[in-house]
Amino acid sequence: MDRVLTPADLEAVALPADPSIAPDGRAVVFVRRVVDVEEDRDDRSLWWIDLPDMPAREPLQPRRITAGPQDGAPRWSPDGNSIAFLRPVDGTAQLHLLDTAGPGEPRVLTTLTHGAGPALWSPDGARIAMLARTWVPATDGGADPDDAAAPIVIDRLGYKLDGTGMFSRWRSHVKVVDVATGEVTEVTAGDHQVSSLAWHPDGAHLVGIADDVERGDITSETTAFVVGADGTGRAGFGPTGHLGGIVWPAGMVGPLLIGRADTTTGNTHLLAAPDPVRTGGSAVPAGSAVRVVAEGLDRSVMPGGPGYPGGLPQAAGDAVLFCARDAGRTHLYTTPLDDLGSARKFYGADDLVIAGVSVTAPDAARPLAAVIAASPTSYGELVVIDAVSGEVLASTAWTAQSLPDVELIAATERTFTISDGMRVHGFVLRDPSASGPGPLLVDVHGGPHNAWSGVPDIGHAYQQVLLSQGWTILLLNVRGSDGYGGHHFACNVGAWGAGDEADFLEPMRQLVSEGIADPRRLALTGYSYGGYMTCWLTGHTDEFAAAVAGGAVTDIVTQIGADIGHHFLTGEMAGTPWHDADRLTAQSPFPSVGQVSTPTLMLHGEKDDRCPILQAESWFTSLRSRGITTEMVVYPDASHLFILEGRPSHRRDYSTRVTEWVTRHTSTEGIS
Repeated sequence: MDRVLTPADLEAVALPADPSIAPDGRAVVFVRRVVDVEEDRDDRSLWWIDLPDMPAREPLQPRRITAGPQDGAPRWSPDGNSIAFLRPVDGTAQLHLLDTAGPGEPRVLTTLTHGAGPALWSPDGARIAMLARTWVPATDGGADPDDAAAPIVIDRLGYKLDGTGMFSRWRSHVKVVDVATGEVTEVTAGDHQVSSLAWHPDGAHLVGIADDVERGDITSETTAFVVGADGTGRAGFGPTGHLGGIVWPAGMVGPLLIGRADTTTGNTHLLAAPDPVRTGGSAVPAGSAVRVVAEGLDRSVMPGGPGYPGGLPQAAGDAVLFCARDAGRTHLYTTPLDDLGSARKFYGADDLVIAGVSVTAPDAARPLAAVIAASPTSYGELVVIDAVSGEVLASTAWTAQSLPDVELIAATERTFTISDGMRVHGFVLRDPSASGPGPLLVDVHGGPHNAWSGVPDIGHAYQQVLLSQGWTILLLNVRGSDGYGGHHFACNVGAWGAGDEADFLEPMRQLVSEGIADPRRLALTGYSYGGYMTCWLTGHTDEFAAAVAGGAVTDIVTQIGADIGHHFLTGEMAGTPWHDADRLTAQSPFPSVGQVSTPTLMLHGEKDDRCPILQAESWFTSLRSRGITTEMVVYPDASHLFILEGRPSHRRDYSTRVTEWVTRHTSTEGIS
C-alpha cells in the first residue's frame, strides 16, 4: 500500500448510478456523483458513453452532457431521440427533455407545483407517466398545503418520511404528461399512496401498486391495480400482500410484481401475474394465478435502493434479467421467458455487487446491458455486458483513476459454526502483512435483513482506514441476514438481541483463540440495527473496550410508535406494545443500560425519522448519569441515511469519529 486511505479520499471518487442504455445500444447515459467540497454537497450530472465496436481494449471514457448540480433519473425515449431526466426548477424537481442529436439546452417539460417524478415513457413515446407528490384535501377542506405554519392534521398512519418529516395530506399519485404539449392528466387520486408504476404494452393502460384505500395504513397491505391512461376504469388485480414494485418486461404476457403475496417476513419474490386487461382487472386469489418466478432459487429479489443494491427486472432476448442477493452480494440472474421456473447466475464473479441495470430494446441488433458493479477493488464502475451471453465488453475504471496510490484491502470469506448449530457466513478484513494478535472491530450491519458483501462502500470508509492501521475487521451475516434463504432470513423474528447474540460473540472469540485478535483490544460498532445490537451486546458483556452506535434503537416500545415503518417493526418483533409490552421491553437494550461499562459513542442524525433521536438520547443520558465514558454527536438536519446520502462533511466526520473513538479506547497504553 502506497499510503493510508483517509475518509477525505472518497470525496475524490466519482460514483456512477442509474444507468440508462439507448434502445439501439449506441450509447449509455448515467448519473455521475461527485463531491463539491466547497458547497458541502454531492453534485449529480448526466454523463454519456459512446459504445463503439466491442469488446473495448481501454477503459470507457465518459463525457458530461448536463451541467447539474442536481440532475438525475435519465430515461431514453423508445425512439432514442430524447432523454427525459429530473432537474430542480426553483427548488422543485421537474422533468426535462434533452435532444440526443444535440447540442442544445434541455427543454423543461413539466411545471408541476409540487414537483415531478422519474419518467416512464409510453410504448409509443408520446406520453410520460410518473408518480408525483399530490395534496389530498381533508373532508373538511383542510389547510393550505403551502402554509408551512398551518397545523398538521394526521388521521392515517404512515404520516412521515425519513428526510422529509411529517407530510400530513401529501400522497403519491399517477400523472401522465403529453410530451408534445405538456398537458398533464391526473390518473389516480384519493387518500392513499401509489408506490410503483409501469405501462401496459397496449399503451392505453397503466399498472401500479397501491395501499388499500380504506385500511392500508393499518394493515400495511398493498395490491396491484390497472387503470386507463386517461384515469378511467381502475380495478385491482393479483394478491394482497407486501408488494413494493411492478414492472412489465418486453415479451411478457403479464406484469411482474415485486414483493410477497402475503404479509409474513421472508424473501422478496418476483410474482408473474396475468394480463389484467385480458382478465377484466378482477382480483386474483392468492396462489391461484400468480406464480413465484424461480421459486427454487430461495433468494430475495433486489429491485435496488439506498443501502440495498440491485436493479429492476429487464427483458433481454428470450429471458428476463433480475437481481437477487446471494451470500451478501447482489448478483444478476436470468430466467427464460417461456419457463420462469428456473434461474441461473448470469453475470459476474462471486465477489461483485450489482447496483443498477439497463437493457437495450428487444429489436436491438446486439442486445446489451449496462450495469453498475462494485468489487473488492472498486467503489463502483459502469460495465457493459452482452445481454445474452453475459460477456463483459467494456468498463470504466474510476476508482483506480481517482485513487491511483491507494490499494483497497480485500476481504476473506469465513464461515463460523455457532454452538446451537447455526452456520454464520461473513468476512474478515485484515492487511496481509499484519502479524500477531491486534485490535479487532466487530461491525454490525443494519436491517436487520441487510447483509455485508465484503465489498468496500462509502458509508463505511473507516473500515479501510482502520485496516491500514493494523486492525482486523469482522463482518458477520448472522441469522436474519439476507442472501441465505428464506429460513435464515426469518429465523430471528421475535428474537432480536438474545437470538443472534452468540452469532457475534462466538466468532469474535474464535478469532481471539486463533491469535488474530487481542482480547484486550476488542471494539464494536454498527448502524441502525447494528446500533441496536451494539447497545444490546455492551449491555450483556464487558468484553468490548470501545463501542460506537450509529442511528441506534434502544427501546422497542417507543420505537414502534415513532418509526416511519411501524408495521415492519411489529412484524419483526412478532408483537405489539399493547399486547406484548413486557416481552418487547425485554428485547430492548434499554433494561440492560445499567450493566454497560464500555466507553460508548452515540452518532445520530437530528432529523432521523427511521430511528428517532430519542433512542440515542436515552442511552447517552443513562450512561452519562452513571459516570460511564460516553459522548453523543448529533448531525444537524441529517436523516437516517446521512452516512450514505448526507452532507459530505457529515459522512467524513462520521468515519473519522468511529476511527478515533475505537483507536483511543483500545490503545495499548496502560495494558500490561
